[in-house]
Amino acid sequence: MFIQTEQTPNPATLKFLPGRDVLGRGTADFPTPGDAARSPLAQRLFEIDGVAGVFLGSDFVTITKGEDRDWYLLKPSILGVIMEHFTAGRPVLIETAADDNAAHEDDDEIVAQIKELLDTRVRPAVAQDGGDITFQGFEDGVVYLNMKGSCAGCPSSTATLKAGIENMLRHYIPEVVEVRQNAAY
Repeated sequence: MFIQTEQTPNPATLKFLPGRDVLGRGTADFPTPGDAARSPLAQRLFEIDGVAGVFLGSDFVTITKGEDRDWYLLKPSILGVIMEHFTAGRPVLIETAADDNAAHEDDDEIVAQIKELLDTRVRPAVAQDGGDITFQGFEDGVVYLNMKGSCAGCPSSTATLKAGIENMLRHYIPEVVEVRQNAAY
């Protein structure tokens, strides 16, 4: 098994590509060890001193390191855990959670359009950088999004939200006036 690593725009995160499906569909975010109860893989990764966050994507694992840690010390342990987990055939998740971006019957037309644009235009691009953006709500022209994986805490995340996502949503959906990150919605 050969695991590739890729840098992300966030210097505190690295993207690991094991060359096989990790989740297949959707994402799972584990910002703390306490959140990892439903993922044996995330639990094992948090046992490595210096791992501060684990994010699982369709075919990748994004690791966030502590500020006082160096990648050259962490990478061998992370690669070892990922390789051992997949070669042993262990499950990545014990239970799956609902997709935050999934369309619901009770979504109004604007919310359905926002979710569709996020799914088709934004999430695939952000996944290439080892992260995800999920819909949290829409109120008074403001779209509330949650940034996960390498996007959480990334120095360029505000620019991505404002210059990229907000401009695109405003172009296609005139009712959208602003995009905000992680609001208590």
